[in-house]
Amino acid sequence: MNVGVLRVILHLPKSGSLKTKRQTIAGLLKRVRNEFAVAAAEVGDGDRWQIAELGIACVSNDARHADEVLARVVTFIEARAGEAVVAKVSTEVLRLK
Repeated sequence: MNVGVLRVILHLPKSGSLKTKRQTIAGLLKRVRNEFAVAAAEVGDGDRWQIAELGIACVSNDARHADEVLARVVTFIEARAGEAVVAKVSTEVLRLK
C-alpha cells in the first residue's frame, strides 16, 4: 500500500477575514475531494486570514499512480483557486507494508 501526501500552502491576498478565507478554502477542498476521491483538509494556519495550509492524501497500490494523482490535484488547485496563489507545494509518497 502506498500513501501519497500533498501539502499546499496558499496565499489569499484579498482575504479580509477568517470567514472569507474559510468559505474560499471549504469550496476548494470540496471540489478537490469530488474530482479526485482523495482526503483533503485545512491542516494549519487556521487563525491567519491570508494563509491556508492544505493537506491532501491519496491511497493507491502503485506509488507512481499516487504521485500522478497528487500532481493533478496541484494543477487543479492552481487553476481553480481564484484569488489564492499557491505559495509552496511538497509531496511525499510513503510505502506501507
